Amino acid sequence: MTATIDSGEVTRKVVVIAQNLLEDSRTGGGITVAAIVEAVDDVLAMKPAWASLVDRAAIIDELVRRNSTRIGKPTVLVDVQGHIPWLDSKRKGDWRYWQRYREWKERDLSNAVVEALDESTDGILELLEDPLREGPWDRRGLVVGHVQSGKTANYTGLICKAADAGYKIIIVLAGLHNNLRAQTQMRLDEEFLGFETKFDLGDGRVIGVGEIDGDPEIRPNFATTRAEGGDFSTKVARNLGIKPEQRPWLFVVKKNKTVLERLLGWIRHHVADYRPEAGEAPIVTKLPLLLIDDEADHASVDTGNQEFDEDGKPDPEHQPTVINRLIRQILKSFDRSAFVGYTATPFANIFIHERGKTDREGPDLFPSSFIVNLSAPSNYVGPARVFGQARGDENGRPLPLIRQVNDHGPRDGHPGWMPNKHQPGHVPRFSGADDLPPSLVEAIDAFLLACSVRVLRGQGTQPSSMLVHVTRFNAVQSSVARQVEQHVRQIRQRLTRNVDHERVLARLESLWERDFVPTSRAVIEEFPELGQHSPVGWADVLGVLPDVLADIEFKTINGHARDVLDYADRAGQGVKVIAIGGDKLARGLTLEGLSVSYFLRATRMYDTLMQMGRWFGYRPGYLDLCRMYMTADLDEWFRHVTDASEELRAEFDLMAERGATPREYGLKVQSHPVLMVTSKLKMRSARDLWLSFSGDVVETVTFPRDPRILRTNLGVLETLVREMGESVTDIQQLRDGKPQTWNGHLWEGVSHDPVVSFLEGYRTHEAAHKVNGALMAEFIRGMAAAGELTSWTVALLAGGQQEAYEVSPGTAIELAKRSPRGTQADRYSIGRLLSPRDETLDLDDAAWQAALAETRRAWAADPARLQDAEPPEQPSGPAIRRIRGLGIPGKIDPHPERGLLLLYLLDPAVAGLEAGAPPVVGFGISFPGSKSGNKVKYAVNNVLWEQEYGPAS
Repeated sequence: MTATIDSGEVTRKVVVIAQNLLEDSRTGGGITVAAIVEAVDDVLAMKPAWASLVDRAAIIDELVRRNSTRIGKPTVLVDVQGHIPWLDSKRKGDWRYWQRYREWKERDLSNAVVEALDESTDGILELLEDPLREGPWDRRGLVVGHVQSGKTANYTGLICKAADAGYKIIIVLAGLHNNLRAQTQMRLDEEFLGFETKFDLGDGRVIGVGEIDGDPEIRPNFATTRAEGGDFSTKVARNLGIKPEQRPWLFVVKKNKTVLERLLGWIRHHVADYRPEAGEAPIVTKLPLLLIDDEADHASVDTGNQEFDEDGKPDPEHQPTVINRLIRQILKSFDRSAFVGYTATPFANIFIHERGKTDREGPDLFPSSFIVNLSAPSNYVGPARVFGQARGDENGRPLPLIRQVNDHGPRDGHPGWMPNKHQPGHVPRFSGADDLPPSLVEAIDAFLLACSVRVLRGQGTQPSSMLVHVTRFNAVQSSVARQVEQHVRQIRQRLTRNVDHERVLARLESLWERDFVPTSRAVIEEFPELGQHSPVGWADVLGVLPDVLADIEFKTINGHARDVLDYADRAGQGVKVIAIGGDKLARGLTLEGLSVSYFLRATRMYDTLMQMGRWFGYRPGYLDLCRMYMTADLDEWFRHVTDASEELRAEFDLMAERGATPREYGLKVQSHPVLMVTSKLKMRSARDLWLSFSGDVVETVTFPRDPRILRTNLGVLETLVREMGESVTDIQQLRDGKPQTWNGHLWEGVSHDPVVSFLEGYRTHEAAHKVNGALMAEFIRGMAAAGELTSWTVALLAGGQQEAYEVSPGTAIELAKRSPRGTQADRYSIGRLLSPRDETLDLDDAAWQAALAETRRAWAADPARLQDAEPPEQPSGPAIRRIRGLGIPGKIDPHPERGLLLLYLLDPAVAGLEAGAPPVVGFGISFPGSKSGNKVKYAVNNVLWEQEYGPAS
């Protein structure tokens, strides 16, 4: 009997062998496309039988992608107090867990990415303590990655190295639900243990790294399995006995009260070897602990409000929330422990009080030892690529993949298919009928087309997924799943039986011609670094469509382990899944090959919103086929959160360069002027938030359409212009010895008083997220009292070759054009008002050069965040504001007294306003960096928070 040859496995072998040939022949510099083609042809010449089993062009494309991937180095904030450096090359001499994991990752990742993984995990491990060091010691850190960027790969590498180094107990906290815990266990079975974890069937099947090195001498022990009931249990605990000389033990557990109490009890009663004084808990002294907290901002944070006395000492009797309490008690049960949290949204963790502590639980989980900011590879598709970056006059080069949804709410006198607010008993009906809304029909069509093109591109054996995330209620999810499955089955039947199929095919062909063809062309032309593809015609798609329809499966994700697709078990089968779910899909769970997302769930909290972005990640060879269907509000919020998150990451890089500690960064995040960074409960301050605008930029991007408000704002601007007096119209600065000019009016040395009056009189739209005139006015007054923000540069900048509008006698200005983003009846929203170029208006050449140098260092550190292949030619906003306010000792004088107010008049016609509407006044303020620490209090009550930002999570 002849074994079936797996073309996917053959393709992988060709890629690996060709890559090795390329590495062997590398003589310096990059690897050329010609060298890649030659290497592939050499491999196929050595194995002629393989040529008919693989797609040569697809292999070449994959090797081009691998060898053009760039990745920067992590940046680190560290506190070395109590830490003893220990990791050197001699210590890594025979690290077999890491070596087999490295070889496993080399199958799918470029050498550059694997090297970066090696380097970053070395760096994190070094920041922990040597497990052979006698105790007591306690290290607590946080690793910040990007959503869906490979954090699991990083902590798996860290686990392998920690086991090699001598950590004996490794606990991974893997989410709140069975599905995520099981998915994490499956991943670690494959990449650390090397076998399937099963309690009742003897030794599990060898998989993953076990195929590379399955020596029983290094086989790790396990206390949890991949089964739905495979979490840590009393039955398992009774049979576990751990000795110091044994191989490491792995525990993959949920953040669940019962499970963690069970684990804590077992540690205290069966593992602890030291009994301190009466009344104190037993301690483990012989087994060093590594505790990994995946999604560390979720459930682990103490949402209680610990009190501090007048000397800053915490209340020792404070009662932490249950999961936080149990994690801390587990850590306290070991006299040698290391805690590492992993998250892409670190806001809640940084809001933890750094001095929080109780007698029973010990210190809180603030990452006091270190925070590591991971860089993602250049082929990572993150928020900055999907939604664009805040630079230029618009958000820079967003991918053209977002499609807005507006047909899910009330219509035709009916409550709507999925209104924003609905009850657990809601029955989804479109215009009163048991139908899907047209937008979801189109999204499903888009998924069918994406799967078809992937088959034609030689990716038919790889998984493809669609996400439908519209409600948090299980019963409503079930109704949606029934409708989706019924709809797809009808398409399948019509095409199979050729009954009433013409309308379906016409609809699909129309979507193909008006959307897929131009979008793929645009992505390939505008983003050539993301991959090239051979053209595919409609006739080709039509030929594979029936087979694609036959392969579609449906999953309702509601928290059970059985919901998780074991992609490893079904490798090479080309699984095609439409997954319907809610909150269980929002964090941690990975849908392989996610191509189309239909997303209606609304939240205004940074961390929750970003975690819902399951579409971020890696889309090699099919990024142009991906689609995100969402409401205009969600699109706007994602863009807003993207800008703010990138701003905070850039600030992190600058602080790391200065040698700042985690505590200093915590202060920066906690005073960020955008309030909804995380649940208010996680921010610990129940009523009052203390904010600082220092080092930030604030700009108006959401404007009211009400002509009365627009006229009010125009009047406020006219008053400001009159108070400032005569302006300068020759605006220029030297840039690398060459003049750079602006068109408009400039006032320098303006007192803060007229600026404050302008802010107090200006009226913003209620949906404006960051622009609060009264709050900024109060902040400026407070800073001026301390001698800062007292001297303002104010510029009214022209927009182009438009008819001039006279703001006051002698002050006329051409209107600026800012294209609207979305069509909302109550507002005019734009991508960006300011340009980083405009923020440099008050910098001389030396300060500009210094800011540009800082920007280029940040670009080199994280190429995935900044899309350009070439170094930036303009300094970034954070660097501009830092240099203006803080300067550089001995080189650039600091000017914290200098604020910058930029004013624009936007064309009402471009905004789509009614005839006769006045120009739209927009403004931006660039606040210089400051060391003063001055803040302004913003009071918010629980009711307001719930109304604006939703319930705590």
